[in-house]
Amino acid sequence: EAFRASGASHILALSGLHLGIIYTLISKASCILGNRHQMKVLRSVSNIAICTIYTLATGASASMTRALLFIILREIGKITDRPTKLNCLLMKSMLIQLTISPHDILDIGFQLSYAAMAGIVWIYPPLNNIMTDDEADKLTRKIWSSAMLSISCQLTTLPLTWHYFGTFPPYFMLTNLLALPLTGIMMPLAAITVFLSYLGVCPEIMMAATEKLTESLVFILETISEM
Repeated sequence: EAFRASGASHILALSGLHLGIIYTLISKASCILGNRHQMKVLRSVSNIAICTIYTLATGASASMTRALLFIILREIGKITDRPTKLNCLLMKSMLIQLTISPHDILDIGFQLSYAAMAGIVWIYPPLNNIMTDDEADKLTRKIWSSAMLSISCQLTTLPLTWHYFGTFPPYFMLTNLLALPLTGIMMPLAAITVFLSYLGVCPEIMMAATEKLTESLVFILETISEM
């Protein structure tokens, strides 16, 4: 209820956000293989394979499939040295997904996922560029970018959210400014903690840190939801 009322349901639900964080994590880890062409191919294939397994293991929802298609197309572009612009990724992934599964267009997750990405692709850049790098320090610039990203997503998803759920979280910007950075730290740490725990070598401090971050996230969202 706290996640819903504060506008953070996208953090709790399995979505492209989670797959994006996992993809970033494994991409960073695979950098140790180097940048030779053969290694780049191996890295891309490994990234796609791990993300595909994760997507299938979590049920391959419409929003997860969208994120997976983004990753596959991006990695293919890296292998072939033909990087694809974000707007092209958006349209290509939608075309592929609807060709494979036309009924996905009726899925709420599909609609919200692509609507949010549309905001990021077409609304976020001009809003973000209102403040130039010369006009603010790094911290202010980062806060501004996060706020504009949040507004961009909300502008394109608001009609759908209101249509389906009849609600609108008034403090969505505060939620995203506080919760998303915390989630970005918590989820990779949690993934590493689970992996090391499986190997039996996880330090107690990592488990304690993961627990504290989770408690902090819940506390923040409960506080916002009660405002």
